Amino acid sequence: MPELPEVETVKNEIAPHILGRTVTGVTLPWAGIVRGPAPEEFIARLTGKTIKAINRYGKYLLLTLNCGDYLVIHLKMTGALIIGNTELPKHTRAILHLNSGQNIYFRDPRKFGVLKLIKDPAEIINKLGPEPLEDEFTPALFAARLKERKAPVKAVLLDQKFLAGVGNMYADEALYAARIHPEKIAGSLTKKEISKLYETIRQVLRDGLAAKGASIVNYMRPDGSAGTAHQQFKVAHAQQESCEACGGRVKRIVVRGRGTYYCPRCQKK
Repeated sequence: MPELPEVETVKNEIAPHILGRTVTGVTLPWAGIVRGPAPEEFIARLTGKTIKAINRYGKYLLLTLNCGDYLVIHLKMTGALIIGNTELPKHTRAILHLNSGQNIYFRDPRKFGVLKLIKDPAEIINKLGPEPLEDEFTPALFAARLKERKAPVKAVLLDQKFLAGVGNMYADEALYAARIHPEKIAGSLTKKEISKLYETIRQVLRDGLAAKGASIVNYMRPDGSAGTAHQQFKVAHAQQESCEACGGRVKRIVVRGRGTYYCPRCQKK
């Protein structure tokens, strides 16, 4: 699933191709990707509009249009935005045609992705917790938000209302780097554990960004190339592989319905 590093990479790499460009038309090979308004109105409201800005909030992309609308894009589990003007990528669910002659292809094999027009970005932003790489996200804020949380720390990290943008892969990596068991109750973390986890969350996200995201299955960059962050992963998607720290086997468990990878020796419960 595209997480903060993947979505931020898409934002950064697609921006030069779309900012200041006008949408000349919209093609919907699968109209179900549009979650509001109705597909016909969606096409009419988007066609002829100029893209003024693009921002990321958590795992969402928001494109500011010159009419006052905002185009919400959520890649969900298997989505990717591809820039091009020739061959149609397989599993394309929507195409935004630009006056530059290029197209934005929304590729999404599992059909979970979202396109939506909204009037107020607060509709998205107010649903999200703090951004983990922003200065406003401090160790004190992190500790305060963890206090008295009775869910497993892995589940808390995946709650987008708690922290925006962190998903399965980077939560596993951060917990491993901090040597914290994913099932440990979030509110029971010590000050030392909280401080360490704060640092490892930020570090694994920065590393993911530097590597242009992780191409485990479906994620790709706007030019169709892969990210390489997964090559640095220590535990994520590494079931039965050896832990490089202790030589033990990485194990997969399910925490609140989410597949979770950890080292039983390094992350003792």
